[in-house]
Amino acid sequence: MTHHIQRPHLVVIGNGMAGCRAVEELLARDPHRYRVTIFGAEPHVNYNRIMLSPVLAGEKTFDEIVINGHGWYRDHGIELIAGDPIAQIDRVAKTVTSRSGRTLGYDKLLIATGSDPFIIPVPGKDLPGVVGFREMNDVDAMLAAADKGGDAVVIGGGLLGLEAAHGLSLRGMKVTVLHLMPTLMERQLDEAAAWLLKSALEARGQTILTGADTAEILGTDAVEGVRLKDGRVIPASLVVMAVGIRPCTALARDAGLDIGRGIKVDDHMVTSDPDVLAVGECVEHAGQVYGLVAPLWEMCRALADGLVEQPSGYRGSVTSTKLKVSGIDVFSAGDFSGGDGAEDIVLRDASRGVYKRVVVKNDRVVGAVLYGDTADGAWYFDLLKKQEDVSEMRDLLIFGQAHAHGGGQTDPKAAVAALSDDAEICGCNGVSKGQVVACIAGGAASLDAVRAGCKASASCGSCTGIVENLLALTLGDEVQAGAKTMCKCTSFGHDDVRREIVDQGMQSIPEVMQKLHWSTPDGCSSCRPALNYYLLCALPGDYKDDQQSRFVNERMHANIQKDGTYSVVPRMWGGLTNPRELRAIADVVEKYDAPMVKVTGGQRLDIFGIKKEDLPAVWADLNAAGMVSGHAYGKSLRTVKTCVGSEWCRFGTQDSTGLGVKLERMSWGSWMPHKFKIAVSGCPRNCAEATIKDFGVVCVDSGYELHVGGNGGIKVRATDLLCKVATEAEAMGYCAAFIQLYREEARYLERTAPWLERVGLNYLKARIVEDTQGREALTARFLHSQRFSQEDPWAERVAGREHEQHAHMAAFTPVREEEIA
Repeated sequence: MTHHIQRPHLVVIGNGMAGCRAVEELLARDPHRYRVTIFGAEPHVNYNRIMLSPVLAGEKTFDEIVINGHGWYRDHGIELIAGDPIAQIDRVAKTVTSRSGRTLGYDKLLIATGSDPFIIPVPGKDLPGVVGFREMNDVDAMLAAADKGGDAVVIGGGLLGLEAAHGLSLRGMKVTVLHLMPTLMERQLDEAAAWLLKSALEARGQTILTGADTAEILGTDAVEGVRLKDGRVIPASLVVMAVGIRPCTALARDAGLDIGRGIKVDDHMVTSDPDVLAVGECVEHAGQVYGLVAPLWEMCRALADGLVEQPSGYRGSVTSTKLKVSGIDVFSAGDFSGGDGAEDIVLRDASRGVYKRVVVKNDRVVGAVLYGDTADGAWYFDLLKKQEDVSEMRDLLIFGQAHAHGGGQTDPKAAVAALSDDAEICGCNGVSKGQVVACIAGGAASLDAVRAGCKASASCGSCTGIVENLLALTLGDEVQAGAKTMCKCTSFGHDDVRREIVDQGMQSIPEVMQKLHWSTPDGCSSCRPALNYYLLCALPGDYKDDQQSRFVNERMHANIQKDGTYSVVPRMWGGLTNPRELRAIADVVEKYDAPMVKVTGGQRLDIFGIKKEDLPAVWADLNAAGMVSGHAYGKSLRTVKTCVGSEWCRFGTQDSTGLGVKLERMSWGSWMPHKFKIAVSGCPRNCAEATIKDFGVVCVDSGYELHVGGNGGIKVRATDLLCKVATEAEAMGYCAAFIQLYREEARYLERTAPWLERVGLNYLKARIVEDTQGREALTARFLHSQRFSQEDPWAERVAGREHEQHAHMAAFTPVREEEIA
């Protein structure tokens, strides 16, 4: 007879990086040992707090910094109670009670409450507009302030303060950093590196005031400024407190646990109560508290070992700091204060903006500061932790690992190969070289696969180059550089997902996520737009477009601008317009007080400064004049640029304007992997710049040269010649086939230029030029999909209007199949 054995209950207070990492380590050792419940104070899943700075700066979204989505909790049977922090611990009854009154019993309790921002006790500290920088709510408050513009003051010139200042500066705020000490980041940088950092930040538009002692935050109902003790007043509508953190110990103190600077723990992370453990920034171990992530990971490993009765013990940490802010790389580790018997080895390269200082004592590295070039940070840190004798490489030590090992060889792969297996590669996630190599040996053949497998390079990305070198060293030519997963919600790549959608006949985003075992049930901002497009392309007429899976510009059918207003671009077929359209645009500009109208590079008029609430009325007025959306906001056909051609120009060989209008009529409204531009030039002089467009036509005496894969953006790419045809109908047919092949096979957000370079021109010629039946089938599929695409989104969005088809719109009906060869 089999009896069910009740698993002991592990309750975790804290859904942050330390608490969830401890659970991850436990699951890796024995996934069935404990029943786990996690309480989180924030209403979110577990996210990477280190990456709040890129979210503030607009470089990442919240979805992109999630570490463990809802699927992780579900798959491991973990109960997550988010947004309901624990208010009381009863150690006698072995229960915890949350703020909402929920009480749960525990067998083992893990406290991972992290730290609180230190708010300096000055008048005005509680005013609206004073925020810390510790959680997503703080970022949301800063973003809301940045949307209104104005001045921001950041109090604190340490890691967090400088990153907050950088993000707010990128968001358009005028930023002043106040730092009490004489130099920035005085705990991590020596005076010389701190001066270089201050100069670089000031050159980027920030005001840095050192030796600045805050006396008062000014304001009545909200922040208005900051007054310093020397009398200076700095105006501000936002004040960010980033002067430091303190372990969050109130809950543990109230429960009667031993408290010092933090919650006191032993080498196994056990508190003064044997059934209560603690980990992370809230703890004190051997008199030390830690605010960096690497020690947290070491604590979590020791804690998990103890929970499965394989105690290893935590012996404290040697820490390093890496900062990348405003394009500046800074690294610091160990003790650089000097002292008896310490030697400074210094390299200054003013032209490159590089400063390196290595402190050596008794032939051992005891400290290092790197500014501008931090590539050797991991190596110096490894030497420091292991206390290796560097006497034999003393003369070359400052030049880095590549020179110190091998007399000047500079192969970065060789330098990475020389690192020991326990050398830390990814400080954000605590991943060693040996763990990365094991992940690669286990089948991770691409950078994204390594990120998904062991998390190296999955956070700030500063170790990406080292991980790529390890891939190259381990796999050689077998590295799959292009085999990227769609996002961290799935292990499938774009091509795999598209194939499975078609093969399995999937009909919706939830169905795709369910059948392909998405780790996050709702997906993220990377995969949802891609899935929406792939389903639209695969199921024209049957799949209902999911507007919530589109980017904001596509949802609003207009381009959002930096001030929060929108620009509206009505379509002008082939660059042509008429008095009726011009009057309608002029009326809209005056009626809605648009501050600017500009002729675009695509031969259209762009109306700037339209308020969000006015968009439906603007759309209605332009619709009434027979104008439809120019899709200037979309991953779709944007423009068809033309010259006047043979009708007016003495050099024109064909009617380029007429062909351009026909091409635009045929292809407008079609959703694409990325934006798509067409041009038709009436002669080889190429006034319409057809040879830097996604599809270009150059008219010649004998017909039409068809060009593909051009790009006029940051990386200019001239087109490749696809073929030459004799008639307009052939040109339109080849264009439709090319577009459809691109729509069906390119990855979402891949322009035609990189797609062509990936698949090769010969492949396109084989599919479109040499395979007549295949080309005709592609053309037919494109025209079929256009029956469901050529509807004006403006008309659809105008509430309460029944839009009639205006008589003057008859000229712009979709192209019929018989018009195309």
